[in-house]
Amino acid sequence: MNSQHFANTLLRWYPQNKRELPWRNTKEPYIIWLSEIILQQTRVAQGQPFFEAFISRYPDVHRLAEAPIEEVMRLWQGLGYYSRARNLHACAQEIAFNRNGRFPATFGELRKLKGVGNYTAAAIASFAYGQKIAVVDGNVYRVLSRYFGIALDIASSQGQKAFADLANRLIPEASPDEYNQAIMEFGALQCVPKKPDCDICPLLPGCFAQKHRMVEELPVKTKKVRTTQRVFLYFHITAGDKTFIKERGPR
Repeated sequence: MNSQHFANTLLRWYPQNKRELPWRNTKEPYIIWLSEIILQQTRVAQGQPFFEAFISRYPDVHRLAEAPIEEVMRLWQGLGYYSRARNLHACAQEIAFNRNGRFPATFGELRKLKGVGNYTAAAIASFAYGQKIAVVDGNVYRVLSRYFGIALDIASSQGQKAFADLANRLIPEASPDEYNQAIMEFGALQCVPKKPDCDICPLLPGCFAQKHRMVEELPVKTKKVRTTQRVFLYFHITAGDKTFIKERGPR
């Protein structure tokens, strides 16, 4: 199956199988940016209620930028990885106060924003501005590694570059944003990490992993565990029926 057939298969599959999510069917960069930050390290089912709460409270980037950081942190409570919330607030202030409320329109400029990495910058550039740039997440790694039989470690710089290069070569000229959504959704719903239903997969005829019985082995990812010894001192200070509490800072 050539690259055009691969892309066309995903584009046919997507409209019939995609989930209806509140951040889809929009070109508004604020909504796309907010959803991508919330969904970092977070499953859609867990992140969606937080997204809806944020959009209800802060319908535009100006409202978010003007909100006290303490309020933003409280609304974020339960999502974890709290540096994301601090970066979210700082980025909103940059956009609102220094860029007249407008998000940059190119990958390079988006990448300079606080808390915006390659994936998020590519997502905004593709979904908001229709740019032909690959959005490579864990789902995309899985689909590409299984279909094309790529055994490079996705945690290595070599592997990440190889996957990004391939992903960008596969994007069709027409509807690059739709294609990015399609391959990500395909990985989330069809080409799932454990025991995918390959019998109903539209990519089955050309899938390397299925042909060579390597579905469970791909993608390859080494786990580097770092251990750090840390010491914490806690003081529980009371005076009568009062308890003293000091809020922890960013560090």
